[in-house]
Amino acid sequence: MITPRATEKAYAAQTKNQYIFFVPKNASKQAIAKAISEEFKVTVLGVRVANRKGKATRFSRGKHAYPGVTYREDRKVAYITVKEGDKIPVFEEPAAAKEEKKADKAEKNTEKKEKKSAKKTSTKAEKETK
Repeated sequence: MITPRATEKAYAAQTKNQYIFFVPKNASKQAIAKAISEEFKVTVLGVRVANRKGKATRFSRGKHAYPGVTYREDRKVAYITVKEGDKIPVFEEPAAAKEEKKADKAEKNTEKKEKKSAKKTSTKAEKETK
């Protein structure tokens, strides 16, 4: 199961045509390259892999019991270099989606303004009738 890392470092690496993914611990570079190229329809030029040891985290078993240490899960991270011009859409929000969001915001704002103006006119009418 290959999952992308959505971090500042990952977004910065896109400028160099690199993408960062969490991969299974037993996956080889060749298997990672094949999976990425099939799933995202890109040409993989290189794969670098780093095994990251899980951080130690402390825990307590109560006020009078001894504290303990446990470890987070170890992870394997793959740095994928793709051919120039190829893009992996997971890291990029489509332009159409951005435009839709802007249109939705504008529509909501106009609805709010209409409701406010309707409230103002109704309160003015009530005051005049009194």
